[in-house]
Amino acid sequence: MGGRGNAALIGKPVLQKTVVLVGMMGAGKTAVGTALARLLGVPFLDSDEEIVKAAQRSIAEIFERDGEPFFRARETEVLNRLLHGAPCVLSTGGGAFLAPANRALIHDAGVSVWLRADLELLWQRVRHKTTRPLLRTPNPRETLRGLYEARLPSYALADLAVDASAEYSVEDMAGRVAEALTGRPDVLELVEAE
Repeated sequence: MGGRGNAALIGKPVLQKTVVLVGMMGAGKTAVGTALARLLGVPFLDSDEEIVKAAQRSIAEIFERDGEPFFRARETEVLNRLLHGAPCVLSTGGGAFLAPANRALIHDAGVSVWLRADLELLWQRVRHKTTRPLLRTPNPRETLRGLYEARLPSYALADLAVDASAEYSVEDMAGRVAEALTGRPDVLELVEAE
């Protein structure tokens, strides 16, 4: 691994494109995204929260009432709107990056960063959460495993990948993502301080 997660950015970071965090539920997209946005001095947005605002219903209610296809269509609309706004850090739902149309939107207007976490770490993080509609099954751990295995090939198509670990703090992970972005001057430009 090159460098440390807490490596300071040399110069003032100027975000040119929206950074879209992708990965499984429990990978840390919201927590790391919030810290990364703070580090880069840009807004943090969550696509699921934006869908909830627009629909005026929770994700679970949308899934229950309208089904997953309806939710996925709204997700694409929201992603398109947010990607064409001011550059920000954007957290997406775990299934957002599976759709080829969403991957193309993200690739064309932003940069995707996969927060890569192993199955055991994900399970430790989500096992006590009741807000995950896809895990409301008789065997949620096996459901998570199935989702994980099915989604890995799509996540592997992300522009960048940053490995998560139980030992890393949220700030460490945000630093690691920022460090990965410095290799993409089209996304993150470091302007020398005056």
